[in-house]
Amino acid sequence: MKEIKISELEKIQSEYEKDHSCTVARHALTGADINTVAASKDAVRDLDFNFDINIKSMDVANQKASGRCWIFAGCNCMRERIGRKLGLSSFKLSQSYIAFYDKLEKLNYTLEALIETIDCDYDDRTVQFLVQNGIGDGGQWDMLVNVVKKYGVCPKNAYVETYTSSSTRSLNALLNAEIRRFASESRKVKAEKGMKAVEELKESYMKRFYKALVSCYGLPPKTFDLKYTDDKGKYHVVRGYTPKSFFDEFFGDTIDDFVSCINAPTKSKPFNKSYTVQYLGNVYGGKVVKHLNLPMERLKEVILAQLRDGFIVWFGSDVSSYGDRMRGVWNDQEWDYKSLLDLDIKMDKGESLDFRASAMNHAMCITGVAFDKDGKPSKWKIENSWGDDRGRKGYFTMSASWFDQYTYQAVVKREYLTKEEQEAYDADPIVLKPWDPMGSLAD
Repeated sequence: MKEIKISELEKIQSEYEKDHSCTVARHALTGADINTVAASKDAVRDLDFNFDINIKSMDVANQKASGRCWIFAGCNCMRERIGRKLGLSSFKLSQSYIAFYDKLEKLNYTLEALIETIDCDYDDRTVQFLVQNGIGDGGQWDMLVNVVKKYGVCPKNAYVETYTSSSTRSLNALLNAEIRRFASESRKVKAEKGMKAVEELKESYMKRFYKALVSCYGLPPKTFDLKYTDDKGKYHVVRGYTPKSFFDEFFGDTIDDFVSCINAPTKSKPFNKSYTVQYLGNVYGGKVVKHLNLPMERLKEVILAQLRDGFIVWFGSDVSSYGDRMRGVWNDQEWDYKSLLDLDIKMDKGESLDFRASAMNHAMCITGVAFDKDGKPSKWKIENSWGDDRGRKGYFTMSASWFDQYTYQAVVKREYLTKEEQEAYDADPIVLKPWDPMGSLAD
């Protein structure tokens, strides 16, 4: 190890003072944000809002101060199908209804995981992972499937937003504090009274969790009437739906036709194999969260196949890098940190996963794409869930290079996969460790 020497700092500062570009950068950064100064307009001209494939989709929603993007993106896909069947250009599903049951199931899932690891040391890495992460708003596609197949879906007016459903931080903190208390208390109970007492303890926690969720989200509907006016002006009413019967009528088992494909170009994850992540899930005993790892060019091929058939695509990216959230642009060529500060933050995609420089953290929908003269994607049209006051009424644009570097997951119909790819997906998945980056949640 080597300490910082004052003489070395003096030498570096002398070199700095002689570099006029450093002086310009220092003057600029004293009064402006780094991203503002580093912005390069050289790469903006190709990101207009015209697309070769441009699927007409509904108005964007707003997840507000919650991490429910994966639910919003899933509802955006589902409502398009409902709209086509009912002749509607606008329809709203209740994201809050799905989030309520997702949270309830995650709580049960996490308590079961803590019981499963109850004999491990408290500082075991898996135990620490469970108590540190607890439960949150984020999720994955297969977690959405688990909830809607078990509990169904309903229109937004059947289960409306509350303050807490749109701003979840306080409730999440309280629930996670209780999870940690259970982790500690359950070990004491097991030592004194045995596992049967631990199960009884868990049931008492789940009852209190359920009551807390109902108090914050409202009583989930048992039945509702569907009332709507179609695009031809005709009024309809269908009475007596349950959330489950509504889901079964419009989706049913067809939701199982969609599979999660990822692009994780790391040495530890060979392509054309399926993967799951230990302790990644929400519904205990439900569908395993599974991904088929594909090369990026192949992932784009199956995405384009679905877009060409007129269906939008649920996908997950790392939106923390190279983005202008107000203009609605993600473009890794638009910010030049190297010229400004001599900081080169770009890494190989596989290395960025291995060393936690990047991972999927947000889910949205792909609704369009433009091609260059060689027929390759040059930019993508994205339906986001951050409200309509950003981008083009909530729709964003992604450059081709940004998409390749920071997109990690897409959900497509299995019919677009080859026979060999389908067999690879259906095979028993390779189990990754709980902290693997492909277990990150979209929020």
